[in-house]
Amino acid sequence: MSDFSNSLTASASALRAQAARLRHVSENISNADTPGYRRKTVPFETVERGGKEMVQAGRVRLDRRNLPQIYDPGHPMADKSGYYQGSNVDLMIEIADAREAQRSYEANLKMFDQTRQMSSSLMDLLRK
Repeated sequence: MSDFSNSLTASASALRAQAARLRHVSENISNADTPGYRRKTVPFETVERGGKEMVQAGRVRLDRRNLPQIYDPGHPMADKSGYYQGSNVDLMIEIADAREAQRSYEANLKMFDQTRQMSSSLMDLLRK
């Protein structure tokens, strides 16, 4: 049963990590038009707890690319020359990241469910 437990633990940790990634992707998308907003990324880290390897979301990192300068003299945040800093969020990248995270989440969910089904089938066989 230890292999089943390890598999469930690995799947559950990956589900939590992908959920954290999706939260930050959705935050980036919702702030794509917010002046001065920097895109957030979440790296994954492998950790060992109780002899089991798991994945977890690391510390949030801000994208350090330069913010675009947008010319709009009527904008309340514009400086004397009429420019303000926009957001460095690229919606195409965020949509691709969201799709990748969603598919990874679904794959880990399927692995979790299959492990649970195998464990249940094994218990049924042992009862007979």
